[in-house]
Amino acid sequence: MKPCLKLIIINCTHQGMSVRSNQFKRWYLALIILLPSFVMASEPEIYTRFFSNLALEGYDTVAYFDQKKPVKGQLKHSYEYKGAVWQFSSQENLDKFIALPQKYAPQYGGYCAWLVANGDTAKGDPQYWSIVNGKLYLNYDSDIQKKWLIDKFGFIKKADVMWPSVLN
Repeated sequence: MKPCLKLIIINCTHQGMSVRSNQFKRWYLALIILLPSFVMASEPEIYTRFFSNLALEGYDTVAYFDQKKPVKGQLKHSYEYKGAVWQFSSQENLDKFIALPQKYAPQYGGYCAWLVANGDTAKGDPQYWSIVNGKLYLNYDSDIQKKWLIDKFGFIKKADVMWPSVLN
């Protein structure tokens, strides 16, 4: 039995509470059955924060191409694509994305491109980005981006091989 479960049982019995053993066993069994599915669940195809479904932390993915910088999107210009909500700074950018999402969406679902190339996943930070051959790539932070820029073409080759198997 896990230590935290022992603590629950001990607390219940020390406080004079009666633990219905059959009911407890059912809950415990359900926990044991369901826990592996949470632990072994694969990462979503598009990176979003834990309690959010917002892609790119709300930044406008089209702006990287047209304005050459990260620009915050607006709620009124939102669109759902691949299970994530994408926000745009203008209706024009939203329309461009709807017409060609594969052109504008960041590679590797917005996960850090350098980490994907190295067989792992972590968030891509919208502030650390580059466009290579017309595609958007994100990196985890400035230190990782420095590593990425040393051999971005080599890392793209490696990441293309790793993607999407790194999500499992």
